[in-house]
Amino acid sequence: MLLTTPMLRILKTTWPDAEIHLLASDYSAWVVEDNADIDKRWIYGRVRTGRRINFGAALRQPALYWKLKHERFDVAIAAGGAESPRAIERALHVQANKTIAYANSAKWHSRLSDPQTVNEADHEALRIARHLTPLGITLPTILPYPEYQPPALALQFADQWLSAHSIVAKKYWLLGIGARNHEVQPTTQQILSWATWMHENHGLATVFIWTPGQLDNPLYRGDDAIVEPVLNAGLPYVIPFRGLLKEAIGLIWRARTSLVPDSGLMHFAAASPGGVLGLFADSRVLPSPHQWGPQGRRVEFLDAPKNVNELSDAAVFERLTRLLS
Repeated sequence: MLLTTPMLRILKTTWPDAEIHLLASDYSAWVVEDNADIDKRWIYGRVRTGRRINFGAALRQPALYWKLKHERFDVAIAAGGAESPRAIERALHVQANKTIAYANSAKWHSRLSDPQTVNEADHEALRIARHLTPLGITLPTILPYPEYQPPALALQFADQWLSAHSIVAKKYWLLGIGARNHEVQPTTQQILSWATWMHENHGLATVFIWTPGQLDNPLYRGDDAIVEPVLNAGLPYVIPFRGLLKEAIGLIWRARTSLVPDSGLMHFAAASPGGVLGLFADSRVLPSPHQWGPQGRRVEFLDAPKNVNELSDAAVFERLTRLLS
């Protein structure tokens, strides 16, 4: 969702009088809650979350699509960087005059007014922005950066939490390790080494965050097993944080800079004032920074051959120094 905001900005800038609606699940719609480029948001509940089925959400969707159909949209876009049958079906339900989507399968070509082919060399944000080309919109040479502004409550929480831990804004950096793939997560020794370097060389405390839970969590793998030895080291300048996503984003906004593996949180950190160093690994198999690298005014990334544990401290410190300068 965050990487869709450059497309929305280009569309609204090019066609300021256009009325732009956005259909999204309650899982992601909050990302654009205050986005000025959207005139109306349509939110549906997720039918499936892990193994759980929300039958109420399933029953409410037909009424939602009936309302969307009667809006009589000129254009419907299945905004994404690859073919998504579910997104295409939702876009087609709207019955707009023009429906745009990436479609590799020939079965969609007769139903879409503008089936598109993905340029595999493009970043995800550029892939999404290319949905505007069938409308005759010329994309800028450099896309706008993804946009997000934390809600006031998230920043208020961050300020209160920092005060309670005697930490001053911009006098700490945020180190996160939550990720779907363990290959992009740093080791205990790397975490301790990076935190110590930041403390000794820049006088910065480390706000340390992770995904609570066990490795076999069916929704999102937890990091408790990785975190335990870090906390047992008892470094006074490593302050753990276990909390909600929006609260973590508030802390990112107050940080001097952040380091986060490839994840949704990395993209939020890329949109923050302090920027982010994103960690990738084995990008021939796992997500590549060429498609999923952080986008923003202050961003860096490192791509390890197989595993982040192969990265030298010197390489990490060089990129962090750029972000701190």
